[in-house]
Amino acid sequence: MFLLLKGLNVYSPEPIGKKDILICCEKVIKIADQIKPFKEFGDVEIVEEVEGLTAVPGFIDQHVHIAGGGGEGGPSTRTPEITLSDITKGGITTVVGLLGTDGITRGMASLLAKARALEQEGITTYIYTGAYEIPTRTLTGSVRSDLVLIDKVIGTGEIAISDHRSAQPTVEDLTKLAAEARVGGLLGGKPGIVHLHVGDGIRGLSPIFEIVEKTEIPITQFVPTHINRASHLFEHGLKFIEMGGTIDLTSDIKPDPHSKTALTPKEAIKKVLENKLPIEKVTISSDSNGSIPVFDENKKLVKVMVGSTETLYRDLREVIIEGIVPLEKGIKIITENVAKVLNLYPRKGCISEKSDADIVILDKDLNIHSVIARGKFMIREGKVVKKGFFEE
Repeated sequence: MFLLLKGLNVYSPEPIGKKDILICCEKVIKIADQIKPFKEFGDVEIVEEVEGLTAVPGFIDQHVHIAGGGGEGGPSTRTPEITLSDITKGGITTVVGLLGTDGITRGMASLLAKARALEQEGITTYIYTGAYEIPTRTLTGSVRSDLVLIDKVIGTGEIAISDHRSAQPTVEDLTKLAAEARVGGLLGGKPGIVHLHVGDGIRGLSPIFEIVEKTEIPITQFVPTHINRASHLFEHGLKFIEMGGTIDLTSDIKPDPHSKTALTPKEAIKKVLENKLPIEKVTISSDSNGSIPVFDENKKLVKVMVGSTETLYRDLREVIIEGIVPLEKGIKIITENVAKVLNLYPRKGCISEKSDADIVILDKDLNIHSVIARGKFMIREGKVVKKGFFEE
């Protein structure tokens, strides 16, 4: 069945004007000023209520605890598995699932099963193999073989560094892990990235700088996240961009009594621009569905919150609405930029003929109006129209 979207202001992410978009078999098959269906098409659903609204690529969130996370406050603080609509309400059509602190009661097999379930329900999913610790968790016995043999595994993560909850890996430990991921990625046709959870420890990204300076492993092999959690870490992040790497900000981070120097994504993006660094080297992820533990100055847990996918676009929308970056550049931060890091571009991260039909439609105030994933409405006119199996 064909789906014809009429009269949208299309950002591919570059603005290409007012266009009709024809979708079939999960793909965008035609973009033109006007598309008139022929009777030979068969069934065509013509969607006219979106005329005059704005279409942008579906959002890609590279850091979501789809199978649940948390546990730093004991078993009662383990978060449940995420639901389909929890993801799509945030405009997210592609997600990368991962384990976190808990690689003991959470397992790679259940993470893979949850990713497959979400894909059956209508979105696109991938996973990282591993958890905080090194040696890290895998499905087949090694990071390299997971990348070669398991279709959904595209890298390893989230590996913790500069954090009191990490396994305190040495530079040698991290170098060997990155080498495994790199070769596995080459053999498996994957990005093979090392997705790094970076804590607020004083070392920051220093171990990664040492690896890049002293070995043959390129800086593009690493994607450090939570870079805006402290000012000294963000300074390392700016250096990381200067060296050719891409940093990942975390939405919903802001200063509080326990992290006084944290930067909001808006503040972080402003600093990137002030330093005349390329915004194409910045992404944002939500860290959603994992617990957000808050520790005091003695590293004692004081409270636990749960991350939401809806903070991803909420924080980016603020950047766009305030004119810090125009829509076409801002939206790349959660679409094209991420797709290029994950080697998914141009299938993902853009609206173009032959790309996957992942589209977010924004209203006149740039709020999410509708979400289409793989050619089907997930959210339509602000209402959830496709729910996961246990949401029904």
